[in-house]
Amino acid sequence: MQNNTFSSLFVGQNIVKLKEIDSTNNYLKQLLSNCEPLQEGTVIMADEQFAGRGQRGNVWLSEAGKNLTISVLLKPTFLAASEQFELNKVISLGVTDCLTKLLGEDCKVKWPNDIYVRNKKIGGILIENTLKGTFLKESVVGIGLNVNQNTFTDSLKATSVANILQREYHLNQLLSELCYCIEGRYLQLKTNKKDLLYADYMNKLFRFNQLADFIINHEKVSARIIDVNPNGKLVVSIAGDIQAFDFKEIAFVI
Repeated sequence: MQNNTFSSLFVGQNIVKLKEIDSTNNYLKQLLSNCEPLQEGTVIMADEQFAGRGQRGNVWLSEAGKNLTISVLLKPTFLAASEQFELNKVISLGVTDCLTKLLGEDCKVKWPNDIYVRNKKIGGILIENTLKGTFLKESVVGIGLNVNQNTFTDSLKATSVANILQREYHLNQLLSELCYCIEGRYLQLKTNKKDLLYADYMNKLFRFNQLADFIINHEKVSARIIDVNPNGKLVVSIAGDIQAFDFKEIAFVI
């Protein structure tokens, strides 16, 4: 573990750097299960992650040494389990805040856990929470960002910071900026600025209030996103019929 001089107060002040690991989330959860005394904001960073995970059992593939593959430990003990999607908003906005400074306003949150720029995936998020009673105890926040990788398989429809800027970007600099932005949004949640987080989240939501195609119950359906409810369900209008779905029930057609 090493100390850093990032401008953040606690997120990223302690970093564990690894050469290769199956999953930074798994590594961090193992440390916690071994009762390692880890301070909030600890970051696990891997040069290569060979079994990174996403939603729906997807695998996050990343070229060694080219991208950011990290996990952040947060301890949102102030947050009720029923409100845990608030943390998803925090992390999504932290990532888009960071990338917007670098890449411009076309950085969007593709519900529930992807980050898109110019209709292509640039990052993904996987949050795993543990509970104590009816409140959160610890949150392991996995983030993967395509930074200096230039080539992707066509089926991924992915992009990277380097592809957009047409130059490489220093990973440690981006990590510092990312930690600062995540911490800022986390402190907003901690001080109960949920209305602000909701408004900013909806403003950044990919294809919000646009007619788009989705797969619902194995069928292609045209619908319009009108909201994300407090439970994190996507609320859509299908020919005027308002319905809410979780991530296992609906998927974008990209």
